Amino acid sequence: MKPQLKLGEILLANKLVTEAQLSEILSHQLKNGKKLGKIIAEKKLVKDADLLQILSDHLDLPTVDLTTFDSDPEVVGLLSESFLRSKLIFPLFKIGDELTVAMVDPRNLETIDELRSLTRLNISPMLCSEQDLQESFNKVFKGSAESYQTEVRDAVKDYQLDVETIAMEENDQSLEEMEEAAQDTPIIRLSNVIISAAVKEGASDIHVEPEDKHLLVRFRIDGIMKESFVLDKHLQSALLSRFKIMSGLDIAEKRLPQDGRFQTRIGERTIDFRISSFPTVNGENIVMRILDKGSVLVSLQDLGFDKNTMIFFDELIHRPNGIILVTGPTGSGKTTTLYSALSSINSIDKNIITVEDPIEYRLDLIRQCQINSKIGLTFAAGLRSILRQDPDVIMVGEIRDKETAHIAVESALTGHLVFSTLHTNDAPSAINRLTDMGIEPFLTASAVSGILAQRLVRKLCPKCKEKFTPDETILKTLNVRTAGSHAIYRPKGCPHCKDKGYKGRLAIYELLMVNEDIKKLTMERASSGKIKDAAIENGMRTLRQDGIAKVLQGLTTVEEVLRVTTID
Repeated sequence: MKPQLKLGEILLANKLVTEAQLSEILSHQLKNGKKLGKIIAEKKLVKDADLLQILSDHLDLPTVDLTTFDSDPEVVGLLSESFLRSKLIFPLFKIGDELTVAMVDPRNLETIDELRSLTRLNISPMLCSEQDLQESFNKVFKGSAESYQTEVRDAVKDYQLDVETIAMEENDQSLEEMEEAAQDTPIIRLSNVIISAAVKEGASDIHVEPEDKHLLVRFRIDGIMKESFVLDKHLQSALLSRFKIMSGLDIAEKRLPQDGRFQTRIGERTIDFRISSFPTVNGENIVMRILDKGSVLVSLQDLGFDKNTMIFFDELIHRPNGIILVTGPTGSGKTTTLYSALSSINSIDKNIITVEDPIEYRLDLIRQCQINSKIGLTFAAGLRSILRQDPDVIMVGEIRDKETAHIAVESALTGHLVFSTLHTNDAPSAINRLTDMGIEPFLTASAVSGILAQRLVRKLCPKCKEKFTPDETILKTLNVRTAGSHAIYRPKGCPHCKDKGYKGRLAIYELLMVNEDIKKLTMERASSGKIKDAAIENGMRTLRQDGIAKVLQGLTTVEEVLRVTTID
């Protein structure tokens, strides 16, 4: 290699920066301790390709384009992922006792000596850009847990606040300072890593939670909260501001809750995020719901209905009119069920219109409308307008108030098939909920055709679930007389399920068909308990019973069913 020159001198000699620009870069370096090349890349003063070529000429080293290079797993496996990421090197190929590696800084003789010691090979360096290197890491290591943790550590390490900002209380920051911090490249990278990790781990929600001395990031995976990252407290303001800027929220407003949304592309998938900020004593709490369009659409046959429930539900959705309600708490899969039902009956001879919040999946031939309360487009207003669009089938995302409920009932009574959701604990309670909203019982009895309640439970990992003999308490819960009469399984844990014992979720259902007995009880304003008893007598399987049936099929565990259902 030629005698080493400082990077600043090389850039000046090739007229890629002016003396004033170099002076500014060096001043910035003194404040935050970053490498000169990283500052130049962040400020986009010199193109990566130009910088790489200049360094190649001065160091008399060849360059490598990692974007077109096919890596050898055996060669990459010579060194740990954390070492490669921390040293910014990538093994290319091995010939005899010589290992060729791509390096961002091949002048780092200490790293080359360390490589030589670890591999017991001679090291031949080549130049590469850091951006290409990071992309190669992401491609080769495919989002491993270590990879995410390393990326977060690197981003945090790179993010150095100015001395004035460190000494400043978060509430004392000006709007300009908050925006500048949120647009800092390491903060952008950190936010991207958190989002990518959540999507690749199959999370439904990202929670960014300020604690007294740190910032906690948790993911909800298969319905259970899991700690993912613990970040330094000084990152709080910039990271929360970054998420708020992405979703169009007011970063200066920290005293009031705010709601927003944004869309991003991860790999080949376009994913929507619904974001909510909420003020707490330790700062704003951010929760992001992940709306992955690719995971919403499921065929009716794949929903997990037992044979009888499938027959009755299929009959319901093919009726010409009436209301079909799907009930359950937030995150219980109601939207997936509704989309599956609409897809099943969707055809060229039907006019299907929806009003939703949000639209989670786009369906061909179906006219979908997104509500916007800020301009007065509520569920009620949208539903009222839908009736003037000559619909055959209507889907209302949620019945939230008396007006929406009243229009939905009227629509069903005038010959439309209406789908919607309610937040109730079980199917029979939905009838009383409509009465509480001000709908006359005789209208409910005439309009409602059926009510489907559902919950999501975690599925046992098929690779590692193990059979066991349950004790008498579990047998009593399952209403099973002898331990040998059914196979009962429990979670174990393996690499396939990341040692959780569970992988994915499945739904358990309770379908109430509104027959003459149910109509009579509805008009008598009977309690939900009496309606439930009558429905069971008519063949309804409760949520608990459907859950137990899936336990006996080896699909889930008793603990999961007890977690999401109440005793009958």
